[in-house]
Amino acid sequence: MTDHRIVSGDEWVDARRRLLAKEKDFLRLRDELSRERRELPWERVAKSYVFDGPAGRESLADLFAGRSQLIVYHFMFAPEAETGCKSCSFWADNYNGIIPHLNQRDVSFAAVSRAPVPKLQAFAARLGWTFKWVSSGNNDFNYDYHVSFRPQDVERGTATYNYAEQRKAMPDLPGFSVFFKDADDHIFHTYSTYARGLDPMNVAYQLLDLVPKGRDETGLQHAMAWVRLHDQYAT
Repeated sequence: MTDHRIVSGDEWVDARRRLLAKEKDFLRLRDELSRERRELPWERVAKSYVFDGPAGRESLADLFAGRSQLIVYHFMFAPEAETGCKSCSFWADNYNGIIPHLNQRDVSFAAVSRAPVPKLQAFAARLGWTFKWVSSGNNDFNYDYHVSFRPQDVERGTATYNYAEQRKAMPDLPGFSVFFKDADDHIFHTYSTYARGLDPMNVAYQLLDLVPKGRDETGLQHAMAWVRLHDQYAT
């Protein structure tokens, strides 16, 4: 970092303006992609999914909480695990504060994992989360939305994740799915994203992209090797 090019104030502004033009192009392209995303066809949800929550059993329709739109975060937390995925937790640290804003735009939010409710509640309490979190351990929701995979699919290399077969898939992987409920209570699946598609939903990563060292993950065993649960970082 000490070898970085140093320029005058006028040269810096010129360089910044050139980058600003590219940033504006990127934002216009993102707006276009967002429009195309909203124009995707929908598929009707034919199954009746029932989840286990802190207050008892809840249907997929119940998760809308009276609103017409629902965002589901597929949080990696297998039934046999004692804690949730640290990477999913990195994303989940972003959610509590924004949910009232989502609600004002007719959007409800829920995390869904296969682990039983007591484990979800204990982990959420530990990390200070209050967002809706329910268990799909007794239904096929995770499998149908391609974030959990049965052992035979993993062994055969036929697990489908991010719209392609994965030969080295883990039993659970992360994702987001979006649903719409119409006035007749019909539910439609409108969008799902996985892998790097989750990247924009992590505010910490967006902020790290602004600083000179960026995400500073080059040379690590894997990109997120540095991430810990937020109560495990050394002070």
